[in-house]
Amino acid sequence: MFTGIIQATGRLERREPSGAGARLTIAVNGACLTVVRRAGTRFMADLSPETLARTTLGRLPIGRRLNLERALKLGDRLGGHVVQGHVDAVGRLEAITPNGDWLAYRFRAPRAVWPYLVEKGAIAVDGVSLTVFACRQGSFTVALIPHTLAATTLADLKPGEPVNLETDVLLKQIRTMLRSRHPVVG
Repeated sequence: MFTGIIQATGRLERREPSGAGARLTIAVNGACLTVVRRAGTRFMADLSPETLARTTLGRLPIGRRLNLERALKLGDRLGGHVVQGHVDAVGRLEAITPNGDWLAYRFRAPRAVWPYLVEKGAIAVDGVSLTVFACRQGSFTVALIPHTLAATTLADLKPGEPVNLETDVLLKQIRTMLRSRHPVVG
């Protein structure tokens, strides 16, 4: 479990599978990965075909900065929202609009994500916990303050670029429970 509060950024150096070793869990651009080998400040993680299909990690260019967050420990503060590191879909940055010291980023989301886009609700974009302040069918907008822009890779994004999206796990659980109690007929 994670909070979406990015602790550091790193760079993608290589993309190749690695062998087994000490197991640490970390979120890379919002995807929960298991570290299989560490060497100094570098680490390697194996990516399954499912991770490659559901995230941007298999397509990112070498040298690209990445958001990094270690898994929560029991008793840690929850500074963002509950994030599992299970990316729901890949979206796209549509537009960036300056507004004083902060920027409004509008993202396009796949249809599967739409039911979970709630104004004043939470979403993780490339692993960063953000509050949605405007929703339209298929898109949502978030405000990025100077600290978020400086501490994450979101400032590196350009319109048209893909991003990993993880919606609120509590909303997903509630929707699943409601569907199981009242199946749709027809």
